[in-house]
Amino acid sequence: MKEHRTARRTFLKQAGYGSMAALGAGALPPATLAAVNNTETMKVTKVDSVTFRRGIEIGGGSGGRQGAEWSWIQLHTDNGIVGTGETYAGVPLDTVRAYARRLIGRDPRDIDGIWRSLYFDMAMRNAGGGDMHVLSAINMAQLDILGQASGLPLYRLLGGKTRNSVRVYNTTTDYWAINETKIGPDTMKIVRFLLDRGITGIKIYPFEAAAVAPFTVNQDGYISNQALEQGLKCIREIRDGVGNAIDICVDCWGHFNLTSAQRIAKALEPYNIMYLEDAMLSSNVEAYAQLARETSVPICISETLATRYEYRAFLEQKACDVIMYDVTWCGGVTEAKKIADMADAYMIPTSPHTCGGPLLYICAAHLSMAVPNLLIMESNYWKYTHQYPHFVENAPVPVKGAVTAPELPGIGAGIKPEIFKNGDAIVETVAPV
Repeated sequence: MKEHRTARRTFLKQAGYGSMAALGAGALPPATLAAVNNTETMKVTKVDSVTFRRGIEIGGGSGGRQGAEWSWIQLHTDNGIVGTGETYAGVPLDTVRAYARRLIGRDPRDIDGIWRSLYFDMAMRNAGGGDMHVLSAINMAQLDILGQASGLPLYRLLGGKTRNSVRVYNTTTDYWAINETKIGPDTMKIVRFLLDRGITGIKIYPFEAAAVAPFTVNQDGYISNQALEQGLKCIREIRDGVGNAIDICVDCWGHFNLTSAQRIAKALEPYNIMYLEDAMLSSNVEAYAQLARETSVPICISETLATRYEYRAFLEQKACDVIMYDVTWCGGVTEAKKIADMADAYMIPTSPHTCGGPLLYICAAHLSMAVPNLLIMESNYWKYTHQYPHFVENAPVPVKGAVTAPELPGIGAGIKPEIFKNGDAIVETVAPV
């Protein structure tokens, strides 16, 4: 009986430990499991909100955005480890403070337990928006702490490598153009610039003008023949210029209704694009299921969704062919892993959204190295070349069109201490207060 109780306690420690429940203990190698289980008990003692000074000058061309469009949450522990999580800027400080107070005195290694307790409160008040952003950042910071405490890089905590590198595409917009050697927004110059560096995927917004120009679109999401043809010219230019040497992702940013989305998808069919992203808002799964049934173009959905609960219906109703998530938006890194695993059960690949801050980008690289069903990951030349290095040391730079995550404990971003000394980073303690 004593041996039975000892074996049972050992099993429960390995299978039910708070952090392991979130990470999927059964998938972890014994050495990784041991390293995590051997970390010491700790408590969150302080939570800081980190925002960034407006007007930070970022070099490398005039077309890129200045400053930072993200914010950080830092969890301090009684053993001296500080974990940093990221989300988008603009989350009300009162929202951060409300959830930060709930963390004081808790063991940050209890990743799933903390996630569930915070999510319950959010869900009972229509979870989303700033609340989900805060939950995502807290989850990321907890994993950063666990990685530092165990001495393991984040991808090891997520099950280890399924690939040695992560293929990336480049998102190209008018404000995130390459901006090198006076390339500017010239599409073909950008395409050749990317191909010269081994990057064989690009995301473009060929119908964006149709969504904002009064003479081509109305408020109901209509796209005119003229606007449709104007958008197709860009795609023809790429195919005529380099053939299939580069994969094309088309993002509509949710601007269109079902009728226009159907017309866009039909018009794109001859061009063998990688996927059509957010052709409509993600608020109607039935509309997306109809679109997916009617077109051979792969349908991608959507950085705007959060938690496995919202993605479930799209998978069950066969309303998408590619799952996109944002780890600073969907509920965090462990939630993104659960979304990816759920998609894998449907044989659906994933394509993480990363055009936010540097920790999002690095964490997505960690996760992409671990999940079995990666299609391709987003990147942006201007960001990892000019913007991210202002804030962190270790933003991955593509080599032969692929990136690898840092081989350092936790996220391994290498946050630069000088941004706190020179006033670029503004720190405010939100708990305890």
